Amino acid sequence: MSDVSINLEERDQIQSFGGDVQDYVQLLKPRVMSLVVFTSFVGLIVAPGTIHPFLGFVAILAIAVGAGASGALNMWYDADIDGQMQRTAARPIPRGRVSASEALALGTVLSVFSVLVIWMATNWLAAVLLAVTIGFYLFIYTMWLKRLTPQNIVIGGAAGSFPPMIGWVAVTGSISLEAIVLFLIIFMWTPPHFWALALYRCRDYERVGVPMLPVVKGPDETRKQILIYSFILVVVSVLPSFIGLGGYLYLAVSGFAGAYFLYLAVEVFRVREGQIADAKAKRLFLYSIFYLFLLFTVLLVEHVVPGLFFSTGIELKV
Repeated sequence: MSDVSINLEERDQIQSFGGDVQDYVQLLKPRVMSLVVFTSFVGLIVAPGTIHPFLGFVAILAIAVGAGASGALNMWYDADIDGQMQRTAARPIPRGRVSASEALALGTVLSVFSVLVIWMATNWLAAVLLAVTIGFYLFIYTMWLKRLTPQNIVIGGAAGSFPPMIGWVAVTGSISLEAIVLFLIIFMWTPPHFWALALYRCRDYERVGVPMLPVVKGPDETRKQILIYSFILVVVSVLPSFIGLGGYLYLAVSGFAGAYFLYLAVEVFRVREGQIADAKAKRLFLYSIFYLFLLFTVLLVEHVVPGLFFSTGIELKV
């Protein structure tokens, strides 16, 4: 796909019609939103206490809208490089379907709306965490870290780790060890997930000057870091069964799924050249998405179905 060379200001001038509904939906990054919605929903369901179903629905909707707002603001700021990357060139702004100013306006309005709604529906702490999530993703990750350091994904990954914690806080009004563990699972998952993508999309990032780890430190160092973070992730992922949040089913699934995650990470580390190496990285990237959904699905099932493999009897005392 060829690079987009039209200046953003010129693109705004030649646009005579706005995009259709689908274009604005794409601004909200629906794939990312689906992960945010699901993990925040799990956090809300597994949290102790109760919340009115309607208020719970409103809270999840507000979190989804906040995630979408973050996506729109990210596309607004990154519009100058999105058109030069194969992975992002089909986004609405590079295609000229939506102007950068429209994306900024949409993201700003939805950000304020989502924070106010979750505040009114639940509590002030959930609203603060949602505001921090949006602000962190825009100002810390998108505007600062992404183009500055190869650690952009490690630190910036915090933004995507907050949703289950927000869901938890929406019910309880407080942050507990369990909520922190849910946060840590996604936080540790983010580096191997995105670095696997960066390995086989390295030229994209190199072309636009984004200092992803493979660009700055090279593929071999990236493979080593993927293996290290994968090991940490697998260890962190079994913690719910040791703090009373997960049961025997979760312990078994997280153990077997984590072992396979490590196997794929070892394969990425071992195979270093050619199309096979790219295929290994892509395989890990795709499996990592399934892995995260699987962990949160099992937590959800254990809490929704009474007594289903819930108590492990090995709860750690903190």
